[in-house]
Amino acid sequence: MKYSLRTKLTLSYIFIILLLVSLIFFFTNVVLEKYFQSYIIRQQEERNKEVVSLINQQYRDDVWNRDVIEDIGIYALENGLIVKVKDLKGNVIWDATVHNNGLCTQMLAHMAKNMESRYKNFDGRYVENSYPLYKDNLNFGVVEIGYYGPFYFNDSDLDFINSLNKVLIGIGLISVLLAVVFGTIMARRLSQPISRVIRATQIIARGDYRDRIVEESSTKEIGEMTSAINNLAETLEKQEALRKRMSLDVAHEFRTPIATLQSHLEAMIDGIWKPDAMRLKSCHEEVLRIGRMVRDIEQLAKFEGENLILNKEKVELSELIQTIVYNFESDFKNKGVELKVTGNKCIVSVDRDKISQVIVNLLSNALKCTPEGGTVEIKVAGLEKDAVIIVKDNGIGIEKEDLPYIFERFYRADRSRNRNTGGSGIGLTIAKSLVEAHRGKIEVKSEPGKGSEFTVTLPYS
Repeated sequence: MKYSLRTKLTLSYIFIILLLVSLIFFFTNVVLEKYFQSYIIRQQEERNKEVVSLINQQYRDDVWNRDVIEDIGIYALENGLIVKVKDLKGNVIWDATVHNNGLCTQMLAHMAKNMESRYKNFDGRYVENSYPLYKDNLNFGVVEIGYYGPFYFNDSDLDFINSLNKVLIGIGLISVLLAVVFGTIMARRLSQPISRVIRATQIIARGDYRDRIVEESSTKEIGEMTSAINNLAETLEKQEALRKRMSLDVAHEFRTPIATLQSHLEAMIDGIWKPDAMRLKSCHEEVLRIGRMVRDIEQLAKFEGENLILNKEKVELSELIQTIVYNFESDFKNKGVELKVTGNKCIVSVDRDKISQVIVNLLSNALKCTPEGGTVEIKVAGLEKDAVIIVKDNGIGIEKEDLPYIFERFYRADRSRNRNTGGSGIGLTIAKSLVEAHRGKIEVKSEPGKGSEFTVTLPYS
């Protein structure tokens, strides 16, 4: 059976309160009561000594002050003590049992009843202690004090203990009530934003990414969770827009050559055009164009796969880049763009072919985006832990809103979707996948009209 968060939180509050009250009740009735019992025993002994001291003062000039001794004995009897005073010859000076035997018996029975009401099967019995009487260091008699032992609680003591337990029970009931109230309030405050998050995720699951959680929470974790859900919805919304745009781009890429092929073939089938070498060559070029598109997509799928195998070897980056630059010299010269290569010797462990493709893609993009008379610079730098390749141009640049998406599949900042200037839109995606496969990273900085700067960071091993 599943329970709501509100129910679980409320029950947890009640459980904690009951546990704390039970612990307090236990320590009060076990630990504190032991100290209370020791206190009662000490008090009993002090009362005994006090009675002995008072009786000791009632013997002067070999004469007992029997009236005062009787008063002392009656006072002691009222406090649960049965006093008997004897001289050295064993003669009884005063005896509480003789004075009022019925009261003594009744008192002991009452004490036994009190203790049994508190402790079942209490091992209580009549205890009698003897105390010698001295005057000028000479023993002149003895006081025998009997009481219910080893200790006993009088009515006041029992009232105190019972009142304490009633107070604890009352505190427990009030605490449980407060736990229910505050637990319900706190549970509602915690469960409401979570319920809102659940509704938001359900909406996202249905494909509607426009919903946002605007309710704020003072709880840090819930605030972070709502922010994460909002960021997720925003990211999915952007990805959905990007996917739709990518679908349009891919459809456009295939539509143009297919439409050209269809029109040319229909014209030749209808006899409008003769299937001469020039017409067939035009159709062949469109087929090659479709083939390149398919090859680019296959290559991207391969490089983004989890089983990409890297054949690493020690490579001197400056030499590798210089070799690639030789192959681009004619393209840059024909367009009238200057190409500069700078940097120091830097050896890293990489897959030569795949890093070559990264550099080729970056140089191709730089050449496409740099107008005649512009400059493209590629630089190699060795840092403490990484090697850095920088490809910088002073071309058309990239708009700010396009920067976060330029590494996405088929994304092109050129809204015209002209393949001659914008490419297939997966060159940078391939470059990013290959760099990350080497545990590196690729970053871009750009300003419209001022050019772009791509930075590839690769670990040495």
